Amino acid sequence: MSAGKTHEYLVRLRDVIIQEREFAKKLNIDEMMRVMAVKQELIQYLSLVQVLDQEDRPLAAEIRSENRRNAFLFRSTLGWIRGIMEFFGKSTVTSTYSANASTIPMQINGRLLSGKV
Repeated sequence: MSAGKTHEYLVRLRDVIIQEREFAKKLNIDEMMRVMAVKQELIQYLSLVQVLDQEDRPLAAEIRSENRRNAFLFRSTLGWIRGIMEFFGKSTVTSTYSANASTIPMQINGRLLSGKV
């Protein structure tokens, strides 16, 4: 692959990674999936490059930084969603009393996710 073509692919990859983040922030899943497919294709082309030109190294570092930024966004968002799911999945009544006055756990799995209010 020629150096000029490699540079074009690197610039395109950087732009696609930025688009991916913007679509994710806007919750535009269809467009995000489309640019993810383009990103995967560009990565496959670039995987054939054996030696990167010296002038393309800062661009490659920027791509790495932008991709890590996206990964942090996706990972923190997933943690946030898991926390919300855990919160709404918790039981509102933790225990009750048995006939001999000891506490026993309730069988309610959660108000919102179980459909019970």
